[in-house]
Amino acid sequence: MARVRALYGTTPLHLIALATSLALTAYAALKIAETSGALSIGLWLVGAALVHDLVLFPLYTLLGRLAGRARPRRAVNHVRVPALLSGLLLLMFLPLILSLAPDSYRSATGLLPTPYLERWLVLTAALFLASGLLYALRARRAAH
Repeated sequence: MARVRALYGTTPLHLIALATSLALTAYAALKIAETSGALSIGLWLVGAALVHDLVLFPLYTLLGRLAGRARPRRAVNHVRVPALLSGLLLLMFLPLILSLAPDSYRSATGLLPTPYLERWLVLTAALFLASGLLYALRARRAAH
């Protein structure tokens, strides 16, 4: 056990969990590649990595540094978390929020994509409101 910890850096259970998760990921990737084409998935993954590394990473690093200078520092995460969740929802539902293909969505589901923008805006407002209320409660508790 000590030798494994010295070579690997942590317990063998961690190594087993890591190997299992990598094997499961490889299996899932192979199954997806069989059904939808490995080239399209590869292009999508490379494109996503490039967009993240060249656009998103510098952007949220800059925003994080600007937010780190804000006072009080405790408030920064009360803005980061709802912004992150809202951004992830926007990323997931962007075609529906912008109604990019309403006819194909209607033919596939029988529904209109029109409520997605309003629902995303309401959910974003609710996330920021809940975070603001939580911050106010924590600030009040810290003051007493």
